[in-house]
Formats: sequence, C-alpha cells, structure tokens
Amino acid sequence: MIIKSLISAFSMYSRIPMPQMEWKEENRRYALCFFPFIGAVIGGILLLWRTIADRLGVGDMIFGAVCTVIPIAVTGGIHLDGFCDVCDAKASYAPKDKALEIMSDSHIGAFAAISLGVYLLLETAFFAEVRDLRTMLVIAFVFVMSRALSGFAAVTFKCAKKEGALQSFARPAHRNVTIAVLIIILILSFGAIIFISPVAGAGGIIGGLGAFAYYRSFSYKRFGGITGDLAGYFLQICELASLICIVISEKIVLAL
Repeated sequence: MIIKSLISAFSMYSRIPMPQMEWKEENRRYALCFFPFIGAVIGGILLLWRTIADRLGVGDMIFGAVCTVIPIAVTGGIHLDGFCDVCDAKASYAPKDKALEIMSDSHIGAFAAISLGVYLLLETAFFAEVRDLRTMLVIAFVFVMSRALSGFAAVTFKCAKKEGALQSFARPAHRNVTIAVLIIILILSFGAIIFISPVAGAGGIIGGLGAFAYYRSFSYKRFGGITGDLAGYFLQICELASLICIVISEKIVLAL
C-alpha cells in the first residue's frame, strides 16, 4: 500500500514515468505523504543544473530561464494550470459559485495569461540572481516545504467542493498519519534551511509561511474553502514568494 501511494502521488503530480496501477482510493491512502518527495526531485535537478551551469560558465539569464522550466517539466505544469484558473476567477469578481465555475473552465482567459507571463518573468529574474550552490540548496528545500504545506492544507482545510482532484486525494487519506508525516517533513525542512543559511533560510520560511497564511485567508473568504486549483495557486505563490524573500534577504545582508 505504501509503494502504491508513492506511485499514485508521482503519477498525479509529476510526469516522471511510473508503473501502471489501478486508480483506487486505498492506493491513495498515504499519497499526500509522498507529495514532498516530488519537490525533492525538483530540488535535486536544480542543484545539478547549478553545478553544470558553473562548470560551463552559463550566463545568469539562461540559468534563470532553465531553473523556471525545470519544475514545469517535472510536474507537467499541473500547478501552473491551477494558478491560471484561479487568476481568471479572481479577476472576475464574480460570486462564489460563478467563480468556482470559471475555475473549472479549461480555457485560459486574458487575466490568467497576463498573470502567468508576469509570474514566469519574475521567477526567471530572481533565479538569475542565485549564483552559489548554498543558496540553491536552500531553494531546493523550499520545493519540499511548499508541498508539505500544501499536503497539510489538503487534509486540514475545509474544501470548497465535494468533488474534484483535491478531494480524490484528501478524502481517502489516512488523516492522522498524513498530518504527522507532513509535520515531520516540515520540521526537517525548516531545520535544514536554517542550518544551510540562517539569513536566506529565514527569508525562505517567512515567504512560505506568509503565502500559506494568505492561501487560507483568501480561499476561505473568496471561495469558502480550498480546491485543487487553489492548491496549485498556493504552490506557485509559495515558491515564488520564498524565492524572492531568499534573494532579497541575502542582498540586504550584503548591503549592510
């Protein structure tokens, strides 16, 4: 059951080839426990790319652009899809039911396209400012942290809909085990981030927890709970906020 839960998590939230498996609730009981492992894969690839870029003398903008592409390549853009859906719904200022309907629409609107462009530009620009392996190691753990926070929210926050992709993982989850495992992963991630670099680590954690608080407040106020699209929206906002805070915190210290 553990292996099947791992396969379920990677099959749903990544494009990493996995064995074929029957889509049953019992096979997803511990899937959210393995969600942060996908972040670990992304972080590992980012570290490898930083090493390769240093050896080859790759320019900052090319480095930043590839860093932006890596998470999309690993996940298949599933979380960016949710980000775009939420941006369209958010910009509509429609009532809750209509906003949820907009999020379910597979078409991308103008506001989503604009938001996506701004997001990718910002992420590329701030990745381009990351020039050492230690800072990249902090960022690698951010991808683990963001998914641990997302999984924790999935089993503890109120859902806005009775059905959907999020519910298909949250409903069959062994709640107590999932919460315990994700809290342990969070504590280990926080500890590792601070140990690697107290300044950059503090910035990354503040950015991530700030995004988490905003996620809950915004989702409850606007939609009455969370959905799969909102979970994807949070993941993208969390990772960008943490990246920005890491870069800015290091620059502030260097300027003092």
